[in-house]
Order: sequence, then structure tokens, then C-alpha cells
Amino acid sequence: MPQDGYDPDLNHRERATLQAVAQGVVEIATGCGTNLFIDGLAYSDQATAHRLVRAGFITPARPGEPGQRVPAVLTDAGERALSHTPALAGR
Repeated sequence: MPQDGYDPDLNHRERATLQAVAQGVVEIATGCGTNLFIDGLAYSDQATAHRLVRAGFITPARPGEPGQRVPAVLTDAGERALSHTPALAGR
């Protein structure tokens, strides 16, 4: 993924995940770094979670104990990626 935060290859699920993070309904388990929870439920698409975290689009809002869930937030790159994608219906 490009470092400027724009990736025309983001798929629908990746965009929707970034939007959910922006809406404040996503938690990330600290320590493992890529386990996401949306609306309190485990996010089943770990490939998407890994890609977005590794690309630097999503990060924990604060440190926590290993395995503790903390709010997930968009990084600057994540905000740029989301701003370059069309709004999705749903939430």
C-alpha cells in the first residue's frame, strides 16, 4: 500500500472496516495487534484486519495490557485512505 494513504485497490470490506473505525465502533486487542472487534463481536475477516493494521491505517487509541481490548483509531494514513473512497451505505 502506498505510504500517502491512498490505495485505489482497497476493496469494499476494507473501506467499510475503515469507516467502522472512524465511527468509533471498533476495538483492537493489544499485544497481538490485529484482532479486531466490531460492535463487540470478533471480526471474522482476519486477512483484512491484518492488511489494514500492517499498512498503518488502524492503531490502538492507547496502550493496554496484552489481550486487552481498547478503541481502535485511524492513523493519518487511514484518514487519508478513507477520504479518498466513496461513502458506503449502511451505518
